[in-house]
Amino acid sequence: MEGHRNSLSKVLGRTDVLAIGFGTMVGWSWVMLASTWLTQAGFWGTILAFLIGSLIILGVGALYGELTSALPQAGGEVVYMYRAMGGKAAWLVGWVLAFAYLGVAAWEGIALATALDSILPIGLYLPLWEIAGYTVHLSWAIVGMLGAVIMLLLNLFASRPAVLFQVMGTAAIVLVALLLLFGGLTFGGMENVGESFGSLDGFIYVFLMIPSMLVGFDVLPQSAEEMNIPPRGVGKMVLVCIVFSVSWYLIIIVGLAFSAPLEVRMSGLIPAADVISYAYGDDFFGSILVLGGMLGILTSWNGFFMGATRLLFAMGRAKMLPAVFGVVHPKYRTPWAATLLVGIVCIAAPLLGQNALLWFVDISSFCAVFAYCCVCMSFVVLRKKEPELARPFKVKYGMPLGVCMTGITILYFIIYVQDTLTNRNSFSEMLLFLVWMALGAGLALRTRKDFGRISREEREVLIFGEKMARRRQ
Repeated sequence: MEGHRNSLSKVLGRTDVLAIGFGTMVGWSWVMLASTWLTQAGFWGTILAFLIGSLIILGVGALYGELTSALPQAGGEVVYMYRAMGGKAAWLVGWVLAFAYLGVAAWEGIALATALDSILPIGLYLPLWEIAGYTVHLSWAIVGMLGAVIMLLLNLFASRPAVLFQVMGTAAIVLVALLLLFGGLTFGGMENVGESFGSLDGFIYVFLMIPSMLVGFDVLPQSAEEMNIPPRGVGKMVLVCIVFSVSWYLIIIVGLAFSAPLEVRMSGLIPAADVISYAYGDDFFGSILVLGGMLGILTSWNGFFMGATRLLFAMGRAKMLPAVFGVVHPKYRTPWAATLLVGIVCIAAPLLGQNALLWFVDISSFCAVFAYCCVCMSFVVLRKKEPELARPFKVKYGMPLGVCMTGITILYFIIYVQDTLTNRNSFSEMLLFLVWMALGAGLALRTRKDFGRISREEREVLIFGEKMARRRQ
C-alpha cells in the first residue's frame, strides 16, 4: 500500500525553513499600521502588547513544534486532527484552513498593486466593473495577475526556485528593518517617541491584532515532509521562526518611534515610508522601505501559496478531496494539480477588487485562529491517548500548557467571530464562508462516491506513511 502513497522530496534545510516561516509572517500591514499602534497604545504600550501577545503565540507554536516533530507529514493540522479526533474533524480543519491560506494569497495581488503604485504610479486605467462599491481597473488588476503568474511558475517547476526566492526576499526584509532602526537611532531619538502608554482600548487593539500579524508560522507543518533536518530540529524551527519574527517587529516599532515625531508618523498615505524619509532627509529611503514592504508581500504570498498547495495535496492524498490533488509531478516532484488550482485562484482574484477581497482576509483571520484551537486540542488529546508516541521535540509541562493554550485560543476565536459578525460586511462574509463550506462538502461527497468507503488502515497509511500508521490490535 505504501507504493500508492505519493511523497514529496526532502529539499528544505534550516535556512530554507526559517525563510519560509519568517517570510510568511511578515507582509505589508506593518507599513500601514505600525504608526497607528504607537499612536493608540503608546511606545511602551505597543511593545508590551506585542510581548504578551507573542508569548501566547509562542505557547501555541510550542505545541505545533511537538506535533510537527512527532508527525512530520504534509498537511500539518489535518494530520494532527486525524490522529487525535478522526477523519471528519481532520477534513473540517483542513478545509477551513485552506480558506485562510487561499484568502490571504488571493489578497496579495491587490496589496502588490497598492504598494507599487506608491513608488511607480500605475494609474487607474480601463475601468472594468464595480464590486462591493469598488471600481476594478484593468491597470491594477494586471499587476496583481502578473504577480500571481510569477508565484505559480515559481512553485510549479520544482520547490527550489520558490524556496530560493523566499530566502533572498527574507534577507532583504531584514536589511530594511535594520535600515529603519539605524535611521531612528542615528538621526532621531527618544524625543520623538511621544506617549509611553496610550489608552487601554489602544493596548487591547494592538494585543488582539497580534495573532493576525504573526500568522504564517503554521505553514511550516505543511512542508514538514520536505524538511531535510532531524525531527527535533523541525520542532525547534517553529519556535525560532516566531522569535525571529517578533524580534523583527520590535525593531520596526523602535525604529518608527525614534525616527520621527507623531505629526510625521500620522501625516502621510504610507506612514512608515514618510517616517524613514524624515529620518534620513531623503524620499529615496521612503521608496526603499516601500520596496521592503513589497518584498514582504511577495514572501508572504509565496509562503501562503506553498502552504495552500501542501494542505490540498495532503487532503487529496488522504482521499478527503479528489485524488488529483494528491498527485505529484513525475519530474518536478511538486503537487502540480494543487499548485495550478491555487495559481488560478490568485490570478483571478484581482478582478474582484479590493473591497470584495477584504471579505476573504477578514474570514481568513478567524479561520486561522480556529486552526490554532484545533491544534491545541489535538495536542491535549494525543498526550492523553498516545503517551508512547515518539516526540523528538517534547514540550515541558505539556499538558498544563496545552489546556491553557486551548482556553486562550478558544477565547480569541470567539472574539474574532464576534468582530466578523458585527462589521458592516458581516452578511457578505458569512455568505462567502458558507458557500466555501458547501463547495467543500460537495467535493467530499464526490470523492467518497469515486473511492467508496476508505478503510481505516488505508487512510492511516495514506496520511502517516507505512511506518507511522497505527495498527489494529
